[in-house]
Amino acid sequence: MTKQLMKGNEAIAEAAIQADCRHFFGYPITPQNQIPEYMSKRMPKVGGCFLQAESEIAAINMVYGAAGAGVRVMTSSSSPGIALKQEGISYIAGARLPAVIVNIVRGGPGLGGIQPAQSDYFQSTRGGGHGDYRTLVLAPSSVQEAVELTQEAFDLADIYRMPVMVLGDGMLGQMMEPVEFGTYKRREVPTKEWASTGTDDKREPNIINSLYIDPDDLEKENLDMLKTYDEITEKETRSETTNVDNCEILIVAYGTTARIVKNVIKMGEKNGVKIGLVRPITLWPFPSEEVAKYASQESTKIVVSVELSTGQMVDDVKIAVNGVKPVGFYGRTGGVVPLPEEIYENVVELAGGTK
Repeated sequence: MTKQLMKGNEAIAEAAIQADCRHFFGYPITPQNQIPEYMSKRMPKVGGCFLQAESEIAAINMVYGAAGAGVRVMTSSSSPGIALKQEGISYIAGARLPAVIVNIVRGGPGLGGIQPAQSDYFQSTRGGGHGDYRTLVLAPSSVQEAVELTQEAFDLADIYRMPVMVLGDGMLGQMMEPVEFGTYKRREVPTKEWASTGTDDKREPNIINSLYIDPDDLEKENLDMLKTYDEITEKETRSETTNVDNCEILIVAYGTTARIVKNVIKMGEKNGVKIGLVRPITLWPFPSEEVAKYASQESTKIVVSVELSTGQMVDDVKIAVNGVKPVGFYGRTGGVVPLPEEIYENVVELAGGTK
């Protein structure tokens, strides 16, 4: 396969099409606008449906309907738009339907700004709508990884019958990198016998619903969903590690922030400070065991969460570390992206050193 230079947003859209997504419903918002723009051009050429809805709320409910019919469907937005979609995402989760949601994060709260941020971590990993549900959250750090994780998101959604979120920031959406399609090996997915596609008088109708009047029935459904979430935690949790063995400072960072941290690691090597990195690829489920493993090393003085937020991932890092070592935080917010030198100086200071 030949590599081609593509913007992150456009590569995500093409990846979805190559994963047999044929239905896209969305609404424009910066910095993800190239996704619906690309879909508007490509979907008609592949026999698909592109529809710009009248609002984010309308778009997510169109996703709900298409998912109920058993087709592969996607929506995308940026932070305030995802907030508007949360009720619909909860309905999709409650109805046990597969769908893919892409969030290219911008600064907040409110309308905030259009620059890159990671301040939707709580919203994404805690199930931003009402009720006892989760979304499986994938956090790519490069355009190539965004392609592969977007394609896998459709398989994961079908396997576990749930919404899957691909979470990137404005940098990932706007940067251009060489990408290659055809590298992802598809997973085996079940047939959608539950889909509401018409009976042809051969079976009872399938009813797609998330309403349970009897509390015992709803509790049973919630507990069954919990079993699915436990299975996902066991089978799908993943991360990447860099320079972690016998490190003095262990950094936890995801997405494009983790790429900056890899330069911080090189700075540490020049100055005689061993810095390691655990990069969560799944934000939910969070790779707690991997973080705990390297935090518990005798050499590790401190674990530091580095983020483009005011510290939303810190809670998960602290739970993983479980008091074995101190946990620090360094981050920038509002769309400000730190330089490697800035991160290096601050994590070394947190570790009590001056190198």
